[in-house]
Amino acid sequence: MIKKVLNSIWNFSLKKGWDWIWSKTTVDEQAIEAVKEVKQRAKRVKEELADVKEAVKEAVEQSKDVVDAAKGNKRKGRPRKKKQ
Repeated sequence: MIKKVLNSIWNFSLKKGWDWIWSKTTVDEQAIEAVKEVKQRAKRVKEELADVKEAVKEAVEQSKDVVDAAKGNKRKGRPRKKKQ
């Protein structure tokens, strides 16, 4: 008997109240927004790392030119100046 009364109280008012409280929370929405933000940041970081990779390649090429200049070698790929 007590079990039936408690069950009816739970199903009639407490459960509805509990569901109403959870429907008012924004935990789910905040979690979804956080996931979107993390995805955007990861994409942006990936783009920036690609830019850094290109810059490092360029720096390596430039450092090779410096080493060749220190050895006394001429730069390759530069056309000769025409004497007038």
